[in-house]
Amino acid sequence: MTKHFSSFDFSQLFLRSSLVLCGLVVALTLAAVLPVNAQTLRLPSATKAPSLAMPVDAGPQAPPGDFIVAVVNSEPITNNDVQTRLVRIEQQLSRQGTVPPRDQLAREVLERLIIERAQLQLARELAVRPDEAAVDQAAATVAQQNQLSLDELKSRLAADGMDYLRFRADLRDELTLARLREREVDARVKVSELDIDQFLRERDAQAQSSPELLNIAQILVAVPESATPAQVNALQAKAQRALARIRAGETFATVAAEMSDSPEAASGGELGPRPADRLPTLFVDATRSLSAGGLAGPLRSGAGFHVIKLIEKKRGAVGASIMQTRARHILLRLSPQLTEQAAKDKLADFKRRIAAGQADFAALARDNSQDGSAKEGGDLGWASPGMFVPEFEQTMNQLALGQVSEPLVSRFGVHLIEVQERRETALSEREQREAVRSIVRARKVDEAYNQWLQDVRGRAYVEFRN
Repeated sequence: MTKHFSSFDFSQLFLRSSLVLCGLVVALTLAAVLPVNAQTLRLPSATKAPSLAMPVDAGPQAPPGDFIVAVVNSEPITNNDVQTRLVRIEQQLSRQGTVPPRDQLAREVLERLIIERAQLQLARELAVRPDEAAVDQAAATVAQQNQLSLDELKSRLAADGMDYLRFRADLRDELTLARLREREVDARVKVSELDIDQFLRERDAQAQSSPELLNIAQILVAVPESATPAQVNALQAKAQRALARIRAGETFATVAAEMSDSPEAASGGELGPRPADRLPTLFVDATRSLSAGGLAGPLRSGAGFHVIKLIEKKRGAVGASIMQTRARHILLRLSPQLTEQAAKDKLADFKRRIAAGQADFAALARDNSQDGSAKEGGDLGWASPGMFVPEFEQTMNQLALGQVSEPLVSRFGVHLIEVQERRETALSEREQREAVRSIVRARKVDEAYNQWLQDVRGRAYVEFRN
């Protein structure tokens, strides 16, 4: 969906570009979205916190009007470096409503700059550096992710007081850090079959100790508190008729929509998966001996008579199922003849016509979409998480069933998306192991990365200026 900025948010731009380009939450160049207390390397306890208010004369020289607060392997970090980063982080944290004391935050910012500078120096030693084409692509991706052209991006940066060359330099540093991490950390992390087996054993043990998950549907025939015995008997008979219709072959959802007094009647009476300890004891006891699809009732409670159906009974297990989405889209590819704005305008008109009932999404897709799904009316089939590019998947996941998105820019062009269905699907054993492999690898990478950062920091010569 289109995102509008009341004030241009550099930190969000860099985080979004980092996620798209690298698959890493490593926005160390601006770092404004990382909590200051999350895995932050602090100054050694024996080191006195540096003053940010006292100029110095010796060693490396700062620009006129600035002063040095720390030196990392003979490379200075100036007060202006700290203050610029500090302001950006304070702006981000203020939007989240959690701004720590400025002195504490300044020390955190300085430490981050030291670690970042040490990494960039290591990258130069190892000749790790993105080419200009990669930086161009990164800038274009940032613009696209924020529904801006490159010229509009430059204008918004200028309006917020940031030079475009500085923006590109920060992007280049971010790409450098990401590639350095890929080379020095990510590529060296291995996940064995034994690691996967151990994770599965721990997961199963945790699942056995967790509350049972029950998905129950109900038909409620409400009984007023002032009901006479004759009225109670009549309402009980109504519940019996509902149960008889279901056993005769009618769907539970149809009977629930017609006869149930519960708030869930319109959705077939389904309550959704809930831990057993969060359901009425009456329901839990009644379903104890039932298998999926089993019926029970009528059961009497203080609210009335219930007819219930057990849809599913299970114990939770991480990675045992995934949510799949079936969506369709219309894709317009950009060309010299079709600009981004023209594509957006055309798709916005399609959306207006669909909403007004003047056009059918599938028909528009068949006639206009510029990819292989056009002949299927834009139908992309059932998709698991990770099958689409991040910008497309993020927008798709935010849509309700039947909702049509705003025109979305991706690396492939401009899309109009509609979500048709969602379902939770059990993973095969092979798919579960691959899902677990990803989880274990991410955990190992995080641990290895934190240790590697400490090693890089420990090898650097750092002099604090007081």
